Amino acid sequence: MKKLLRSPMGLLFLAVAVITAGIAIYRQFYMAAPTQQYRLQEVIKGEISQVVSANGTINPVTLVNVGTQVSGTVKKLYVDFNSKVEKGQILLKLDDALLAAQQKQSLANVQSANASLELTTANEARMRNLFAQEYVSRQELDTAVQAKKAAEAQLQLARATVEKDHANLAYSVIRSPVSGVVVDRSVDVGQTVAASLQTPTLFKIAQDLSKMQIDANFAEADIGNIRVGQTVRFTVDAFAGRNFQGEVKLIRLNPTTVQNVVTYDVVINVDNPEQILLPGMTAYVSIAVARRKNALLVPNVALRFKPANDDSQKNTARQAPDNAQKRGGGQAGSTTGGGASKPKRDALSGKVYVLERGKLTPISVSLGITDNRNTEIVAGDLKEGVQIVVGDAQTEDKSKSSSSSGSRPPMRMF
Repeated sequence: MKKLLRSPMGLLFLAVAVITAGIAIYRQFYMAAPTQQYRLQEVIKGEISQVVSANGTINPVTLVNVGTQVSGTVKKLYVDFNSKVEKGQILLKLDDALLAAQQKQSLANVQSANASLELTTANEARMRNLFAQEYVSRQELDTAVQAKKAAEAQLQLARATVEKDHANLAYSVIRSPVSGVVVDRSVDVGQTVAASLQTPTLFKIAQDLSKMQIDANFAEADIGNIRVGQTVRFTVDAFAGRNFQGEVKLIRLNPTTVQNVVTYDVVINVDNPEQILLPGMTAYVSIAVARRKNALLVPNVALRFKPANDDSQKNTARQAPDNAQKRGGGQAGSTTGGGASKPKRDALSGKVYVLERGKLTPISVSLGITDNRNTEIVAGDLKEGVQIVVGDAQTEDKSKSSSSSGSRPPMRMF
């Protein structure tokens, strides 16, 4: 055997055997059938919905900030967080010692002004009698009349001051302006509130927690598809797996710009009969802006697929109808609804690949709505049941093998 391997014929025989084995291995592993080289998926018809999503905050429909018009020290609290209150109910009292003293001073000023008025009234009457007897001049009479009018004005001013002090004394008792639930309390007993520059907020009262609203910020790219009255579905972290429903109430025309990103506030009405949705919860909102039934669907991975060696450009691609190309899909025959022609002027274009005679052939299509998994095909030479390429089988096998080998524990060396 050693002599045979050392001879030229033996070496030639060995080389031929190695080459033959290499060709067999190459054909087995690398020259697979085209259907085995690529992952295929069938084009189907079904229902598809396009959804826009955003995050928002749940708030009461009516949230009243209760403040104070007078300054003072909190003397007594009658309510706390989550307290249910009625309209006119006392919430807290401020220390009214200074206000009561001010009112007493104003009452004393009224008495003083009243006495001055009585004196000037008597002087006026005396001057009129003396003027009738020509003992005093006309000027002295006019002076007496003017003094009486000034005393009357001082009396009215003193009475107005009493009314103001009485109102301020009443303002030291804070009452609820609406019926609802206290959701926030900002003061405590002994705290001093100052109302000199601006009205301080003492309480926040939600008028009705069975009716809530969501303030969600949607991007300007999505706001054009949102309409008042659309049904909204949302979830919250507190109740995972449970879907809630609402309705678009208002699209506020006041945009917000943060780092050149423009968003719009969309107000969504929500019924909360169980009162399980609490103010401040984060809501994950989804609005279905478009829906198609019996639509021709292709997976998005098929639209993203690009061959490694794209020699399909040498082949003639089957394009969409000529009138769809000239008009941007304007008169293209719809593949989703009985063959009737529908205008699709705003349809986007895409490309999918099929296997014909073992070669990849691209097909240009016009795209409709998408749900981020599948996309609607609105025009193009693509039929239901056609097998399209969605990926490379060898790439997937290598990724699986690498992931499995990566998860395998390392070998122990002895």
